[in-house]
Amino acid sequence: MENYSTGEKKCRGGQHGWFKLLALLCVTAIVIVSVVMATKKDEINNQFSVSATGRVFAKPDIANLIVGVKTEAKATAALAVKENTSKMNEIMQALKDIGIEEKDIQTTNYNLSPVYDWTVNTGQRLKGYEVNQNVNIKIRNLDKIGDAIAKTTEKGANQIGNINFTIDDEFALRNEARKEAIKKAKEKAEGIVAETDIKLGDIINVYENQVYYPSSINYSKKMSLGIGGGGAMPAPEIQAGENEVVVETTVVWEVK
Repeated sequence: MENYSTGEKKCRGGQHGWFKLLALLCVTAIVIVSVVMATKKDEINNQFSVSATGRVFAKPDIANLIVGVKTEAKATAALAVKENTSKMNEIMQALKDIGIEEKDIQTTNYNLSPVYDWTVNTGQRLKGYEVNQNVNIKIRNLDKIGDAIAKTTEKGANQIGNINFTIDDEFALRNEARKEAIKKAKEKAEGIVAETDIKLGDIINVYENQVYYPSSINYSKKMSLGIGGGGAMPAPEIQAGENEVVVETTVVWEVK
């Protein structure tokens, strides 16, 4: 009995020591976390940031245009596909004839589906099949936009629209817009400092947000079946205007 009691006391003493060590480690961890959080808070409080926007305007050099053919209500799916394919092939050739390269023509939609009629007496009845095919055309010579619309319509296109203008290489323009944004941020910071007791140190960070404003024209030409391909038509005048290249920056200073 005496030996058992002595062993039990030693065991309890050992457990008590572990509890003390564990408590000490917990307190140490809390102190470290508190110090780190306080340091981070001080770093944030010792920073000053200003945001500004730089804008540059330039003429676009690329136009994108959606052209399509919708073939409706043919008796069989094969007939619908055949007629649609024939018109689209003529459209493709017309585009190549005015200088549009094959690499700049991309199919964006092809859909074959049944068409149904519905009446109270007969219910749902198969009317035929329709095919809808669209291609995106990238036009690198903007003088060819009107010709592209006219020639494709002559060959049977009955869906044209979603014209938008882009700049092929915006790198230099974005550099220019970025410089303007940073310059404005510095000027804004100087104005704020002049009216306050804030004393700025070195710039410690710069954040950038690129904003895209593609130029677009709401030109839409949708014709009912049979109107597309009605012969020669005058080329419409499409104005490209200018694109806006925008860069937003946030400049961060340390506060002395």
